[in-house]
Amino acid sequence: MPRWSISLNPAKLGRRLLILGVLLTTSCSQSSNPETTASNEPGRITVGTTQKPRTLDPADAYELRSIALIRNLSDRLYTYDPGSTEIKPQLATALPTVSADGLTYKIPLRQGVLFHDGTAFNAAAMAFSLQRFIQNEGKPAFLLAERVESVTATGTYELTIKLKKPFAAFASMLAFPGTCALSPKAYKIGKDKFEANTFVGTGPYELKEYSTDRVRLVAFDRYWGAKPLNREVNVQIFNNNPANLYNSFRTGMVDVAFQSLEPDQVKSLEEGAKAGKWQSISIDGSVTSYLILNVLQQPLDNPLVRQALAALVDRPTINERILYGQGKPLYSIVPSTFSVSQPVFKNAYGDGNIAKAKQLLTQAGFSPQKPAKIQIWYPSGSTPRRLTAGFLRAYAKQKLGGMLELEPNTIESSSFFKYASQNIYPATLQDWYPDFLDPDNFIQPFLECPKGTPATGCKKGGSQSQGSFYYSDRMNQLIAAQGKESDPTKRQQIYTDIQNQIVQDVPLIPLWQTKDFVFVKKGMTGIKIDPLQNLLYSEMKK
Repeated sequence: MPRWSISLNPAKLGRRLLILGVLLTTSCSQSSNPETTASNEPGRITVGTTQKPRTLDPADAYELRSIALIRNLSDRLYTYDPGSTEIKPQLATALPTVSADGLTYKIPLRQGVLFHDGTAFNAAAMAFSLQRFIQNEGKPAFLLAERVESVTATGTYELTIKLKKPFAAFASMLAFPGTCALSPKAYKIGKDKFEANTFVGTGPYELKEYSTDRVRLVAFDRYWGAKPLNREVNVQIFNNNPANLYNSFRTGMVDVAFQSLEPDQVKSLEEGAKAGKWQSISIDGSVTSYLILNVLQQPLDNPLVRQALAALVDRPTINERILYGQGKPLYSIVPSTFSVSQPVFKNAYGDGNIAKAKQLLTQAGFSPQKPAKIQIWYPSGSTPRRLTAGFLRAYAKQKLGGMLELEPNTIESSSFFKYASQNIYPATLQDWYPDFLDPDNFIQPFLECPKGTPATGCKKGGSQSQGSFYYSDRMNQLIAAQGKESDPTKRQQIYTDIQNQIVQDVPLIPLWQTKDFVFVKKGMTGIKIDPLQNLLYSEMKK
């Protein structure tokens, strides 16, 4: 499942580095190294982040902190332009040719591309990379393993992929950074045969140095595409310490600050930008936040109680008081970056609709003398979710006259996600980071359940993994239909039906979608973020 985060500005799926020539150099250098500070050299840029990568192996990287680096150091068959959710060819030279039955994809490939170790890129190398992604069985392997029957080089520069069943959004999955091209000479296929500290791809940078608190990237001289506008990028890692990142940017130790600052720190840096001290750049993101409701646990097994919670939630107030305006109220399971998104929760329940919430709770048999009691769990370390849980508790107490008692609870992040699928939490606050940009990636992981019944809930599937345990035969049918449908008009109608059913069944309540903030020194240009929340290094320039 996609990367999960523990802070507002991306850290799931919870869902993104290269080798120098033929010689990989890794290091244990610490931040005392003088090169870790921002340089006045126009060709060298220092990026500060709190995100420490777990691995650089694309076949095992599923956290944003790893994916963000791989994205900048690799090429995929397809990619996204900043501000667009439409894929475009990268190592492919055109969009796939798809067979009439939707099962066979033929993809023409770019010629004249070299890996960082000098190996030539071709269809055999691309087939190797995708086969390894599946067969090494890393964290993101399921993305392709569940859908791909075979990957074959059917020509020197032609790749053929056969699917197990039709999936209209499949080409978008090939823009996921983990599906990048890797040199067959540097990697092996086999379960758990990962290379966590190396990277040999075809991207615009090579990996020069990789240590616990620093990553150094140098422009690849033989890159096939547009050359980076800088010669070198140093990524300084302030491991899960937003305060150090915040202070280092303010004092000029880093040129760029991105992922992840706390809302109050973003607010302060925004004010500094308005005063002309530095630049602030923000865009609407596709990361979403939800209140997941466990339909198996009382009193949330009653849809009237779930609907009452949906009526209670006041998104504009949460955005103003907790996020300092750094989010955007979300009224659908699908973010508004997609045209199919419809504000169904706003239309059905509004915001802070106390009268409706009281009416629904009364219908469900609750009163001040017999209140509905619900625990809300969230991962420790997440300030926005901690504050949101506290706000919901206080808001319910103030507005509902004792009819609803909400109890916030927290647990360490890894345990939180481990237990979410075990029917332990009544309700959870979770963020969602998409793997690929298609509405399917916001629906199927939360609502699909191939094994279950309305009585027992979901036994195996997306809704069980995310902790709602929601099961609906009709929802399963709708999800299957949208996956097969290639006609945009028909697909949009299916998404309308899905959203209308969610607003009635309420297995989750959408809260907000993120805005991304990048803070950069004055005089810098080319600061861009792709739709998967990755800062693009190659166009940054002093």
